[in-house]
Amino acid sequence: MERIEAIKTIIEQLDDELIICNLGFPSRELYSIKDSPRHFYMLGSMGMASSIGLGLALTQKRKVVVFEGDGSLLMNLGSLVTIYSQSPKNLILIILDNGCYATTGSQCTYALKVDLSELAKGIGFKKIFKFEKLHEINMRPILEEDGPVIVHVKVEPGNADVPVIDLSPEEIISRFMNIIFSDK
Repeated sequence: MERIEAIKTIIEQLDDELIICNLGFPSRELYSIKDSPRHFYMLGSMGMASSIGLGLALTQKRKVVVFEGDGSLLMNLGSLVTIYSQSPKNLILIILDNGCYATTGSQCTYALKVDLSELAKGIGFKKIFKFEKLHEINMRPILEEDGPVIVHVKVEPGNADVPVIDLSPEEIISRFMNIIFSDK
């Protein structure tokens, strides 16, 4: 399945969750599918989506969903151990695993040799879902689970032909912060 198809299928099943999206094409693809002030599009800081999502989940009651790439997760692998140790009940980490650094030219990652679901299991995560086909993706049971939940989605390498995000970084953070503080 293409990554944009996986993102679209997941987004269509979400309600009012806060979403942190990995930088580059995943953010652009999410923005082209459905823009929302509840979406925090990362424009830099590769490898930090899971850490930002963890920090947000620790300060929120609402579910926090993080879209992370395999390359980004491997760049900041310590975040998985920290998420497990902190165990926020409202965090869902979705790993979009295409086996490459798609945004920087599709160089292979070690996710081709290391099963990220098994890695999460080895850390101690108990709630791990893995999808390899688009029709398998069902977020309803995942949203009912207490987290942290790992959702490992195998996707094909490649990027969708989508435009750049036409919001400034200031606009993205400002509207996202307004949503966070309006619900407290």
